[in-house]
Amino acid sequence: MRLAEALVMRADCQRKVAQIKQRLVRVIKVQEGDNPSESPTELMVELTRTLDHLVVWVKKINKTNALSPFDASISLAEALAERDRIMQHRNILNELLGEASIKQDRYSRQEVKYYTTIEIADLQKEVDELSRKYRELDFKIQEKNWSTDLLDN
Repeated sequence: MRLAEALVMRADCQRKVAQIKQRLVRVIKVQEGDNPSESPTELMVELTRTLDHLVVWVKKINKTNALSPFDASISLAEALAERDRIMQHRNILNELLGEASIKQDRYSRQEVKYYTTIEIADLQKEVDELSRKYRELDFKIQEKNWSTDLLDN
């Protein structure tokens, strides 16, 4: 099995856990005299079983990421960490860009006037560059996911 297939299986388990949680929320309390539409006990068993499957996928994926080379210098896990760093940096700068770009309306001369302390065009260029780096790295990671065999425990 390829790593990409295991990632799909992990995502399926994560979606199923979220669905079971929603179903449990709907049946955990009922009006006096009513019966729940589904058995909370059976849903709890299904939740436990699904979480057990999820843990198996996560362990296999993490092991594969840690032990698989991404290129000559770093592992797949290190590439994933770098991709996450780029995205977090990009998101922070994008939020700052949004804050700096907000135009304020002053209704009188007595109101406080604000000015932007950064160059918006430069910040936008940096956001664009981080976005490009993220896309390129993500593409290479996806490519590696389809060419890497999943390692078993």
